[in-house]
Amino acid sequence: MSATIGTITQAAPTGVEPPEPDRGSRSAAILALARFEARELLLQIPVLVFLALYAGYVGWRLFAGGDGMDEFPVLQDVDRSTQSTPMLLAIAVFVCVNRAVLRSRRQSTDRHFDILPMEHWRRTVAHVLSVLPFVAITAVVVGFQYLWAVLKPGAVGHGSPAELAVGPLVVLLAGVLGVLLARVIPVGFVAPPFVIGVFVLTTLVSSLTQGKHWVSWLGPVVQDEGADPFPSELLGRPAAWHALYLAGLVALLLCAAVLVSGGRTRLVKAGTVVALAATAVGVAGQSPGEPASLITARTKASVSPQKEQTCVRHGRSMYCAFPEWTGRTADWAEAVDRIQSRSGGSAGGERLTVRQWIDARYGLQSDAAIAPSTTPGTVTVGTRWGGNRLPEFAVGVASVLVAGNEKAAGEMCDARVVTTMWLALSTQPDPVKSLRDVRLDDSTEGSAIALAPTSPVSMSAQQTTVVRELLRKPHYSVAAKVKAHWTELTSPRTSTARVAELLGVPAGGKGTAADSGSGSCAE
Repeated sequence: MSATIGTITQAAPTGVEPPEPDRGSRSAAILALARFEARELLLQIPVLVFLALYAGYVGWRLFAGGDGMDEFPVLQDVDRSTQSTPMLLAIAVFVCVNRAVLRSRRQSTDRHFDILPMEHWRRTVAHVLSVLPFVAITAVVVGFQYLWAVLKPGAVGHGSPAELAVGPLVVLLAGVLGVLLARVIPVGFVAPPFVIGVFVLTTLVSSLTQGKHWVSWLGPVVQDEGADPFPSELLGRPAAWHALYLAGLVALLLCAAVLVSGGRTRLVKAGTVVALAATAVGVAGQSPGEPASLITARTKASVSPQKEQTCVRHGRSMYCAFPEWTGRTADWAEAVDRIQSRSGGSAGGERLTVRQWIDARYGLQSDAAIAPSTTPGTVTVGTRWGGNRLPEFAVGVASVLVAGNEKAAGEMCDARVVTTMWLALSTQPDPVKSLRDVRLDDSTEGSAIALAPTSPVSMSAQQTTVVRELLRKPHYSVAAKVKAHWTELTSPRTSTARVAELLGVPAGGKGTAADSGSGSCAE
């Protein structure tokens, strides 16, 4: 019996390539990783602390930390005020996202990424996307700051969306820069020295170039602070070009990070070209200095504001303001009426002209003084209102009623100062506190300078004592005596001791030459 032995040969299994993930799966994987990294960033102590500080500081400024002028915001200044505070959060995000990208290197897990379906450059994109929640938080805080100011009854002016976009863009720029730095220099402790180096380099460049316009606008935030608020059309800030520059720079750094990570696709290369072009256009748009037309407009508004202003009559007086401030004339009129109601003689019915003045000729960073008017019955008011500006304006009004014009009021150092300061400050809710607020040294004793919109008022020690005692008395009891003795109280020949006698308060000791009514201002 023959047996046939059959040999069965089993074929080796053919290798099957795993299916290539579709585009939707790749996008979902990137988003999943981005969500994970965002949660990890939020748990980092620096990010958590600076985020709390940022939100807490803004909340404190809005609800409790104002100086009184916040009740009368100028919106073209409010939008710029939202830009600097996000820098704290941006630095924390920069440092922590840099560490997040380098986490695998610190933990020696880089080699495992080669067997994962997600490419290296997609992980870079996920790290950039993990910053977006913090950008969104910044945008919400900035929007809340601006909306809070807009809803105030005393708000004036117009904000700029481009200025409001700077804060969120700065946080996004910091996150993208942190990712790029980790890909270019994969060293764990490079981010903090990098921040210090950038600060030192920025300071050095600014010093060497003497703060030239085109150099300062290469930085992420350009504050332009110092001057009183300008009308919107006189700002001259290239805010839209700057926002384009920041957005283009963010896109350019993102493309650079992806390219360094190996994502050299046609789309990324095209995006790099577009981002580079947008950045260049933004730089070109923001680099030129102030045009001649802007300088001419600022000069015109500073020298002859009456040609640009709208005048509104309230009661017997006229109130002239730049168009954005016309809604505030009712507040000025209320202050003037209170002061005139306590004045005597013809001052109680005098027709005043309250005119708004700014000196915009020296730019947004120059706090230029306003020259006093020599026109009788003309009172100057600035573009700020609220806080100490209220009693300062009251001093300006009272000094014109007593001395006749602002220039004469600035030269007044005799006993008329007592009448002026009582008229101005007795109308305030807390007269003694207002006395402290308008004095340059924040005191209620001794000699000092009392501020006004134009020329300040010089107070001797004896005059200060008499004014302080008058402010502590009920205003109605003093007002009757002021009206009854108005001619003598507004005479440069009347001594401070005589004023105190007429108004029924102690004279406050030995006076100076000015207090004696001799006409000399020397101590």
